[in-house]
Amino acid sequence: MQIGINHERVPSRRLACLAMAIGAALGAAGVATAQSNASGVIFGRVSAEQGNTIHIQSTDTGLSREVSPDAEGRYRVPSLPVGRYKVSLHRGDQVMEVRDNVQVSLGSGVDVSFANGPADAKDLAGIQVTGNTLPSIDVSSVDSRTVLDSAQLHKLPLARDVTAAALLAPGVVAGDSRYGNVASFGGSSASENQYYINGYAVTNALTGLGFISLPFDAIDQQQIYTGGYGAEYGRSTGGVINVVTKRGSNQWKGGVGLYTIPRYLRDDPRSIYRTDGSLYQYRGENKSSSMQYTGYLSGPLIKDKLFLYAAGDFTRSSGTSVTSVLAPQKQEDSTRTQRWLAKVDWNISDNHLLELTGLSDKTTSTSQIYRYDYDRFAAGQYLGSDYTRNFDAGPGSRPGGDVYIGKYTGYITDSLTINALYGASKTEHVRRLDYAASANCPLVLDNRQGAGAPIIGCGLVNGSVLAPGAQDRTHGWRLDAEYRVGDHDLRAGLDNQTLRSTAGNVYEGGSQWVYRNAGPVTGRPDIVPPPGVPYVVEQRIFQSGATVSVVQEAQFIEDHWQINDRWMAYLGLRNEQFKNLNGAGQVYVKQRHQLAPRLGVTWDVFGDSSFKVYANAGRYHLAIPANVAVRGASGYLYSSEYFTYGGVDANGAPLNLQPIGSKIYLNGADQNTPDPRTIAAQNLKAYYQDEYILGFDKTLANDWVFGAKATLRKLKSSIDDFCDSRPFENYARRNGIDISNADIPGCYLFNPGQSNTFMVDVDGAGHFVPFRLSKEDFTTPAGVGFPELKRKYYSLELYLQHQFDERWFGRVDYTFSRSYGNSEGQLKSDIGQLDPSVTQDWDAPEIMQYTNGPLPNDRTHQLKAYGYFQVSPQWLFGANLAVASGRPKNCIGFDRVDAIRYGASYFECNFQPSPRGSRGRLPWTWSLDLNAEYRPTWAGSHQPLAFTANVFNVFSKKQTLAIIEVGESSLDPVTGQPVRSINYQRPVAFQSPRYVQLGMRYDFSL
Repeated sequence: MQIGINHERVPSRRLACLAMAIGAALGAAGVATAQSNASGVIFGRVSAEQGNTIHIQSTDTGLSREVSPDAEGRYRVPSLPVGRYKVSLHRGDQVMEVRDNVQVSLGSGVDVSFANGPADAKDLAGIQVTGNTLPSIDVSSVDSRTVLDSAQLHKLPLARDVTAAALLAPGVVAGDSRYGNVASFGGSSASENQYYINGYAVTNALTGLGFISLPFDAIDQQQIYTGGYGAEYGRSTGGVINVVTKRGSNQWKGGVGLYTIPRYLRDDPRSIYRTDGSLYQYRGENKSSSMQYTGYLSGPLIKDKLFLYAAGDFTRSSGTSVTSVLAPQKQEDSTRTQRWLAKVDWNISDNHLLELTGLSDKTTSTSQIYRYDYDRFAAGQYLGSDYTRNFDAGPGSRPGGDVYIGKYTGYITDSLTINALYGASKTEHVRRLDYAASANCPLVLDNRQGAGAPIIGCGLVNGSVLAPGAQDRTHGWRLDAEYRVGDHDLRAGLDNQTLRSTAGNVYEGGSQWVYRNAGPVTGRPDIVPPPGVPYVVEQRIFQSGATVSVVQEAQFIEDHWQINDRWMAYLGLRNEQFKNLNGAGQVYVKQRHQLAPRLGVTWDVFGDSSFKVYANAGRYHLAIPANVAVRGASGYLYSSEYFTYGGVDANGAPLNLQPIGSKIYLNGADQNTPDPRTIAAQNLKAYYQDEYILGFDKTLANDWVFGAKATLRKLKSSIDDFCDSRPFENYARRNGIDISNADIPGCYLFNPGQSNTFMVDVDGAGHFVPFRLSKEDFTTPAGVGFPELKRKYYSLELYLQHQFDERWFGRVDYTFSRSYGNSEGQLKSDIGQLDPSVTQDWDAPEIMQYTNGPLPNDRTHQLKAYGYFQVSPQWLFGANLAVASGRPKNCIGFDRVDAIRYGASYFECNFQPSPRGSRGRLPWTWSLDLNAEYRPTWAGSHQPLAFTANVFNVFSKKQTLAIIEVGESSLDPVTGQPVRSINYQRPVAFQSPRYVQLGMRYDFSL
């Protein structure tokens, strides 16, 4: 679109073959550590003597567990809250050995063994965990993750947000700037990720872009999965970001902080020029400043029983910005962001725990808008104000909202643990425009070439505006049970969540006026301007709005099978069900039995956790996002009509209109709600991806770990819309079906590159006939057909890490990768299209010609290096270096046929093929961030006071990150040949110039 049901009961042949191969290898040939997504595990071995028991006690909350080892001396304590523990070996009434300060990390296991006498605990927190005291390798996990704790988040030079930390992980790149502050994992589009806080999904309910955030200082640990994650995780074909918050302890503690980003310490951003040297946007005044106040308080409400943790971030920012010459304005922006979190932990007993979490993320912004005079580079007439609350104009990747979560953990026996979770969220989105003068300010776009002074409207936002009543609601629950029997750690669970969104948009002022040079309009033979008329104007009217829902259900089972002391197998299966409802509450896509096998194996080569070889394979599904139903499954209006005009009024609207041709409805959008049977193909296969990983990790000396990992990802099935009536006409003609009165919608959801069956109302009276279109039926008379769906990602990652040894920590990652094919996935970064799963890709066969090549998120080479150095108890310094090769460039233009009237939307220029990525690449980018922390001794013996300074992009590199890739603007009225766009290859985004963050925080105990 320009502006399903699959009963798949068995895994693919390749996955099945891999399962057989792994099974055979294990058959020919420690302790498993299954755990939930909000806790960790302590496990180990003791001597096989009678009377041994293991006593575990939290040094923070007093929570204690006592378990007996099995006949082979193995023990395991799952679902422990993250934190510090004391582990002791008891024989009868005698304490034999004790391990202090055992750190349990998120989603990981800690090996505390006593079988061989005194030894330090081995922290097995994952392949890419940083900051451990020992360089132990987790021989029990098959996934790929990076885990950062709160101390590391403060010691590294990072912006105070979740995405900045996620970008440290290998294979993760920043998404296109037009989608906001989001990331792409392993070549996937930025809407394919999942985000969790304390076990509950807080992903954007409408589009999947972004998430509800939390106070930065409330993060205890952040886990970034880049692949190979187990069956408990689903609804992601990109990555998973899992955050666990801090909790109260038996000591009352608190702290306050202040962080400021001064405007006067920001370097000037680059202004935007077209390739012909003309100025498009002056950005010398586009600067801002911010002040953030933080605080937290935690402690026991009842010692050893009831604990409180509360934190808040309160940020004020202000700035100015100047928009482009097309709609020149100066905006004075004022923004307030309030985030708070409160968590109560109740140790009902040592065997029953209850956690309650509430958090809020709300942002309000007010922009005072003035007309801007590019001749004088000065602000002029005041136009009005733009007020928003929890609304990120454009991508919506910062949805905000309130979240409430309850979780119960029950240690029923030494072998059986139950986890139950319920969560809900609500977000209200508001946008209000207050005009200084006339409220009749339509959207105006001047696309004329060589016409002199541009026509400028009086609009405030010059785009679409939010319809009233917009909001998102979610609710969901999880229930799982873990049971240990022999060498198997079994876990089974249910995972359900319902997303409900009220959303819609209308053009500012009610309509859009697009001024164009007079000439032929592709696909519109009825548009014939009178002789001598130099320009015409098109009126477009767009109105959408609906309350839509997505119901997601899943069941999963997994087994960590410890074959012997050196071999462990992971066997998992997840069964997904998705149901999408339109604005009338009707189900238009229902997908069941989406089976996702997850298989893995690890080999502890020497049996001492110093060298691990591992492999895994998995399938991952993703639901159709809710936004699809707002336009694709509910009634909306999108009309187009051409006129000649004789003058323009003060608001930029045309005068003395005379119609040319007829009024049409783009994509068939005539505001009628389509029959749900006509929205999507029958037996629509789910969106899913297969992934394969092979790697190793090896210790080197005492403090070093290095390793390598190879990854292959293949998108096997996609869902998008196509908007071409020709296949139906051809099928009807071939099969003798009269469709002269048929009601064929403008667009259908389908599985691209495959055969699809559609229900067609052949007489407009509800007589539905199945049209079984083979892949060949989509081929045009000129022989152009849809290609096979392709999105492949492969990578080789190398890393070297120095564990923190009380002096310094460092890590270097190099990733060689290729992301290529003919579909980015749910998004289309080539043009920054904000319609997940209903992009203009696949709308007709011609639009998919020459689309195979390097995809927008392809960065062939990436180098990441970061770390910190504790010079003395008072001084700490840190650095973060990121280097990446450039993004592919394209030329998108006109097609001679343009059967769907999309204009410059094809991988062609000058009516010649312009294959994806054939126009070279953008320049390499690199950025160095530095930080320093000073803790004066005069503030107290525990150095509670800290002064910090972070300098981001020290050398103020400002390379281009994205460009306009549409290379043609119109067709010459005389020759009919494409006219090169003056905006082709104009920059869209640059690296953020150097800026400085200064901070101070004070921690205290009561």
